[in-house]
Amino acid sequence: MERKTALITGATSGIGEACARRFANGGYNIIITGRTADKLQALKTELETEGVSVLALAFDVCDRNATREAVNSIPESFKPIDVLINNAGLARGLEPEYEGSFQDWDEMIDTNIKGLLNMTRLVVPQMVSLNHGHVINIGSVAGDAAYAGGGVYCATKAAVKALTDGLRIDVAHTRVRVTNLKPGLVETNFSNVRFHGDNQRADNVYKGIEPLRGADIADVAFYAASAPEHVQIAEVLVLATHQANGTVVHREK
Repeated sequence: MERKTALITGATSGIGEACARRFANGGYNIIITGRTADKLQALKTELETEGVSVLALAFDVCDRNATREAVNSIPESFKPIDVLINNAGLARGLEPEYEGSFQDWDEMIDTNIKGLLNMTRLVVPQMVSLNHGHVINIGSVAGDAAYAGGGVYCATKAAVKALTDGLRIDVAHTRVRVTNLKPGLVETNFSNVRFHGDNQRADNVYKGIEPLRGADIADVAFYAASAPEHVQIAEVLVLATHQANGTVVHREK
């Protein structure tokens, strides 16, 4: 049986790396992307032990020209792309909106929104023409409601929901499926990035609760992709057991 191919952005850590492992374990050929070539190469070497083919493409999804060049460079042996996982994203800062960093805002908007759009625009036309494919966007519980200091990040994840819903409408005449996967607290390097490397502050985010792991989210993504073709898992909210929503978390003393 011919192997399917999954393309995963932001695959050098966290949920993206976990998705790459899960889909490789599930028999997919894998295209992994990220900004750090050596991390991609190390992951490529590891995934190939699963007996699948792996293509590593180092580029920044915020750079539209670099993204176009990377997508255009994908060899025929990795086509068609059956699953696109738009995972690349980040949060920066937790200051009140009136004290926020312009640079942090630009980085979140460029990555979480524009980067997702760049990949969608360059990959989905092939899916439409083949009447086959699946786009899985990694959103967030933060897209459901704003929280203190997170207005811009929450806005970008609300945009992910709107863009995912809009794409689902735009491809409804095809067999292309579109999923918005919305994690809650997941222990990755997310908080380290948000707090610009302040590890102690990042660790406090997960104190007193057993958070989700990247592998938990990867399992849900794989389940959505593995559903029968007539089944579209449109949206999934995944929370840790002691997390009720984006702001209510029960923490053990």
